[in-house]
Amino acid sequence: MAPSTCCGKKGENASGKGCVCAFQARCSCGQKKALECTCGSAEYENKIEGARCSCRARAAGACTCERATEENKVPAGDLCGCGARPVDACTCEKATDGGLLPTETDFTSKA
Repeated sequence: MAPSTCCGKKGENASGKGCVCAFQARCSCGQKKALECTCGSAEYENKIEGARCSCRARAAGACTCERATEENKVPAGDLCGCGARPVDACTCEKATDGGLLPTETDFTSKA
């Protein structure tokens, strides 16, 4: 896993821009996009804190995009400060690469 705010697959979503995995990520109930949950899990699922998956739309270990099999593996070896991701792929508040790249769409902002 690479330290990034995207899974590495860019330009393949409906608009042809942004992070494909963030576009694919869904609420655990499957009804809404990640971070736009309205089901009983909304209070927990719409929070952006702690370790996240590579696109940062879901909690680490709870990825729902096509990379879920890889993203949801329990990491081995050296871990980042939160202990949920490899040391070179930290996505928690301690991550050094938390900003968006110029070509990425921020799916986490609320209007």
